[in-house]
Amino acid sequence: MKWLSSLLLIFLMNVVMSQDTIYYIGDPLCSWCYGFAPQISKVKEHYQGDLEFKIIMGGLRPNNTETMKDLGDFLKHHWEQVEERSGQPFNYKLLEDHSFVYDTEPPARAVWVVRQLKPEVEFAFFKDVQLLFYSENRNTNQLDNYQKLIEKYNIDWNQFKELFHSEVAINGVKQDFQFSSQLGVRGFPSVLLKRKYQWFLVSNGYTDASNIQKTIDKVLK
Repeated sequence: MKWLSSLLLIFLMNVVMSQDTIYYIGDPLCSWCYGFAPQISKVKEHYQGDLEFKIIMGGLRPNNTETMKDLGDFLKHHWEQVEERSGQPFNYKLLEDHSFVYDTEPPARAVWVVRQLKPEVEFAFFKDVQLLFYSENRNTNQLDNYQKLIEKYNIDWNQFKELFHSEVAINGVKQDFQFSSQLGVRGFPSVLLKRKYQWFLVSNGYTDASNIQKTIDKVLK
């Protein structure tokens, strides 16, 4: 019977590995990813039940030490472009906080932790972190600013904090960054489709949901 169990395990692994999956590679503090949120939400909803949907933290500026004093003008220009193209609302007040360090690792790690604790809410949490930063202008480097969001999804706050500060989480989100790089992703947002054992680049940069769906449908034919 051992050989039968082994064959079954191999079969199940192949089924999982060959599952057709949409991979969204983004970053919570990527302005174009924030603008892209309504579009990728439509894509996810459109293929619900037909395709798996996974998020990979791309790592925009992990462990960056530059402040708004250094990046304020550069970011303002990009935010204005995103707001005009996408219609997503921006709060520009944070740009005046010259002490804020634009480090994208902590919010990416927070999303990674939520993936481990409650994977079904990861995408919703990712979008909430975007709003936390771009709309509410909360400091995403301060862990307490995530507490209301964590409790909103009925995740134990102490459990979240413990995992967030662990080497497991620090290394785990690094693996996301590395995986993104291995996939050849060089800009965010990016959407890829894994069809059986093949990878297809669906989009790189901001685009409408309809364009993404056309590309995916073409691959699936």
